[in-house]
Amino acid sequence: MQTNFSPEQLRNPDFKRSNEVLRSCVHCGFCTATCPTYKILGDELDSPRGRIYLMKDMLENERTPDLQTVKHIDRCLSCLSCMTTCPSGVHYMHLIDHARSYINKNYKRPAADRYLRWLLALILPFPARFRFSLILAKLAKPISPLVPGKRLRAMLALAPKKIHPPSLNDDPQVFLSQKPEIKKRVALMTGCAQKVLDTDINDATIRILRRMGCEVVIVKGQGCCGALTHHMGDTDKAFQLARANIEAWNNEIEFNGLDAIIINTSGCGTTVKDYGHMFEDTDLAASALKVSALAKDISEFLVEFDLNPILSSNNLNVVYHSACSLQHGQQIKQSPIKLLERAGFKVSQPSDAHICCGSAGTYNLLQPDISNTLKKLKVKKIEEKSPNIIAAGNIGCMIQISSGTDIPVVHTVELLDWATGGPKPSKLSTLQDMV
Repeated sequence: MQTNFSPEQLRNPDFKRSNEVLRSCVHCGFCTATCPTYKILGDELDSPRGRIYLMKDMLENERTPDLQTVKHIDRCLSCLSCMTTCPSGVHYMHLIDHARSYINKNYKRPAADRYLRWLLALILPFPARFRFSLILAKLAKPISPLVPGKRLRAMLALAPKKIHPPSLNDDPQVFLSQKPEIKKRVALMTGCAQKVLDTDINDATIRILRRMGCEVVIVKGQGCCGALTHHMGDTDKAFQLARANIEAWNNEIEFNGLDAIIINTSGCGTTVKDYGHMFEDTDLAASALKVSALAKDISEFLVEFDLNPILSSNNLNVVYHSACSLQHGQQIKQSPIKLLERAGFKVSQPSDAHICCGSAGTYNLLQPDISNTLKKLKVKKIEEKSPNIIAAGNIGCMIQISSGTDIPVVHTVELLDWATGGPKPSKLSTLQDMV
């Protein structure tokens, strides 16, 4: 694609990167075949190719974003299925991130939209605030039909029935290996929203890592990866959160050493692995690259180990839902499936596994209608397989899918932990004892 950015614009790292991305696009349209929003809306401007034209026009001319451009950019899930499909290697993620940041700085949203985005950025990255907000949401849930605004109703609908107390395992500390020789020394990113919504995931991760011979460090000073605010265009807040993680982990790397930074929320993993790009023109460039190189999804890391499952027999059918941030953002597709099979589970995937479930960070709160349509499509495809269990590697997908089905949804690592000696996941308590 021909571009006409000025030399002055190209001195800006964001414009320079967008120019590179745009020039790699050849208008082929392969991306439209796998774009969820184009699939259900049928509008060219709700496809990656259409959005690329809108972003090019907006950024190249540095014009004030108009309502139509913002509407179609906002409708993008950032599922990155287009990047998997694209034969030209267009790095759509960096382009859409720049466009959202540009919109955030140059477009005045309606008051209700501004308030909701401000509220989400104020609450979600901070566990104590988020837990308190969930308590309030749980109290308000019975009267949700009376709440004005579909977005607020969507927030209440996704509030969990059970709110977990904080897990002491998420506090800064070191968990020793359960093997005589320490095979690896790793840091576990405990995250923000996940450790409020489901404390079992981090607990299971720590147990299986220790069982595999790893020393697990919960590093002081780490927190939200910055993805939630980054995808809403608030790059200042996102970079502030990311900077804190980079500094915390590099301090641990420098003084005690780390073999990996383990991440069990794939949305976070995609962002942390992109820290090297995000900070390439800053004072933290080298440190950010180091962190990105060490970042590993839990399934990506565990596939190197011999699980030695101890379940004598297993008649459970597991449908594995591949989170977009894992299969498209990180290009990790087979590791979770291989691990579940090695652990003794019967594993299948739904048809159209590449299509997003509609969670996409805060998307199900900001675009509830499209999100709900995608959720129904995903649940239908999953239920066609008649599974006993649904497994996924991202808390957002787990919450989204579980709100549309009675089939228990668990994190992949919970099943792996169970198969190798950990407790049966609490979400499976209603299942008959089949092992």
